Formats: sequence, C-alpha cells, structure tokens
Amino acid sequence: MDSGNSGDTTTSRGRNPQGLSVEDMVDRYLNYGLESGGSRAAMKPVLESFVEFCDAKGIESVGDLTSSDLRTYGFELRKRHDAEEIAGSTANTYFQYVRAFLSFCVRDEQLDTNPADTERAEEFLPEDKPVRDTQVWKPKQRKRLVAYATERVEMALEETIDVPRERAYRDRTIVVLLAELGVRGAELFRDRNDDERNGLRWSDVDLERGRMLVYGKSREYDPVGLTEAAYDALERLQRVQEPPIDDWPVFPTEHAASKYSAVEDATGERPEPGSDIDAICREKGIAPPAITKEAGRQLMRQLTEEAGIELEGDAEYLQPHGARRALGAELYEKGHSELAQSALRHKSIETTHEAYTDIQAEDVAKDIDEIRE
Repeated sequence: MDSGNSGDTTTSRGRNPQGLSVEDMVDRYLNYGLESGGSRAAMKPVLESFVEFCDAKGIESVGDLTSSDLRTYGFELRKRHDAEEIAGSTANTYFQYVRAFLSFCVRDEQLDTNPADTERAEEFLPEDKPVRDTQVWKPKQRKRLVAYATERVEMALEETIDVPRERAYRDRTIVVLLAELGVRGAELFRDRNDDERNGLRWSDVDLERGRMLVYGKSREYDPVGLTEAAYDALERLQRVQEPPIDDWPVFPTEHAASKYSAVEDATGERPEPGSDIDAICREKGIAPPAITKEAGRQLMRQLTEEAGIELEGDAEYLQPHGARRALGAELYEKGHSELAQSALRHKSIETTHEAYTDIQAEDVAKDIDEIRE
C-alpha cells in the first residue's frame, strides 16, 4: 500500500544503479518473459511507448522508476482518454500491461517492489468502462435536443427563462455542431490539462467558405465542412455575439473568475470586484477563456434533463461523443461508408494535397445534408 509521502522506496535514482535500461528490460520481457505470442503482439507497442515515456522523463534504468513516475504515466493515459483518443478501458489495459512488465522486473531482481502496484500510481486512471457501453445518440434524441435548444433561444428572447440571450445562442450552437458534424468535444472546448486545446475560435471559422478548422485527434488542424444547420447556427451566434477580435472564443466561459484572471494576465492589473468584466474584455480586446470540456459535459447534462429526453440503461445524459458515433452509424447504415470515414476524419492514408482536403470537407457537409433530407 502506498503511503503517499514523497519518499519512494521503489527507486535507486541518484545512486547510479548498474541495472538494465528500461528498453533492455522490455526486450527481455517480450522475448523471454511471456508465454503467449498473442500477448506479446498486444503488449509490444504499449511497452515501446512506455520506453519513449521513460526516455522523455530522463529515466535510464528500470531501478530508477518510482510510484511517482507511474502516477505521471497514468496521468498521461488520462489526458489521452480526456482527449477522446482512447477509451477508459483501453487506458486501464495499457497500465495493466506496464504493471505486468514491472512485476517481471521485480522477479528479475531489477526492482525491489512494483512501483505501479500502488494506489498513488493509479490515482489518475480514468474509469474503466467497456467499449460496448459507449453511447450512441438515437435520431429521436438528437432531434429532440436540437428542438429544445432552439425553443430555449426563443424563451430567452421572450425573457420567460432566466438565461441570457447570448448564452442561449451559444448553447444551441454547441448542440447543433455536435449533432450535425460529428466533432469531438475536445475539438470545441478548452482542455485545462492541454495548453494547445484552448477551444474553437472565430478565427477558425470561415463562413464564406462554409467550413471551420478544428484541432483534431492527430494534433493537427483539420477542415470540417458546415452543414446548412451548422452554418446557420454559427452565423446567428456571430451576429448576436459580435466578437471584437478574431481570437474570441466561439463558446466563451460564463465563469467570472476566469475572465478576471484573463484580464489580469493581459494587463498586469486585476479589475475591481463587481466590475462589468465582459465590457472590460471587449473594450481592451482581451479574449475570455473558452468553456472547458467539463463545462461542456455539464451543459449537455443540463439540456438533456430540461428537454425531458428518455435514456436507456445507466446513461445519465447525452454525451458529446455519442453524437459523433451516431453520425458515423447513420451514414454506415445507409451505405455511405466512405462518407462516414470522411465525415469522422478517420484517415487510413495521409492526405497530400491541402486544397483537395478543403474541398472534400465542404463536399462532405453537402452530402450529409442531402442524406438527412
């Protein structure tokens, strides 16, 4: 059991151990420590990635590894899960592979104890949910959610609900983009654990060309064509929001403290409490932060409940990624497998011509409109 203090007992770092390197031990484990060829094939890429992780952290010998290092490794897996690159079950499987490898290192007398076999090391691992339980929005649920988000805008305009007009338009646009384009939540919202994912910006949206750029799973910007509904939602939001600068987030946060911090970071001075922080941001041209992924999920929970959408099983709300799976399933079921691959940006080969990619993205949106009509 991990004591949680800073003194790790699984390390010999700082005393120049003569043990084997992590890479050498991985080779030994894969060649001699396994009985099943199938296990070797599955574990090899995961353990090679763990070697790269150790190299990046300056960990040379297996004897250098501590529970803190494995805690960091678990956190890296959590970040990949939060970015929707891997499922929670996959992240836990990868960690189990590394733990099995380190158990071999203990048996080989390269480690006294297994640094992965502690509560502290597992602290950041995501919940282990099997892939078969992943959610897919049903067409009826999608239509009801979009319809309610539109009704909510009308109620905000009539002031029959306590929701500001701009926020209602913002929330409707989030729902429409998820429902129409199959984009990932991580491509729309800010990730507090990833500085490169700061949320969709108006500079990323090109209404004239009918497309937007999103920071995709490959950590490159991908063009996404806008369906008619997506274009309409963004165009209306832009007119209501009137972003003062191109770097303004499409989905700004409502968290006042975050806006105060943004102004303080930009000017070196924190506005007086009670200030009209929105007016200050606009006047000084300081972009507020975008809403976070957590806030996006909370919004979906709220809208699902308010819309009275019936869910099956243990589902508590319509999750953002469920819309992406639904779009892919709908297109595949209707015999449009290539369109589904393009819409979800599941690329099996590298695209070599940027102009072709841009045109393809816009055509994909048109095709989706035609199929759904």
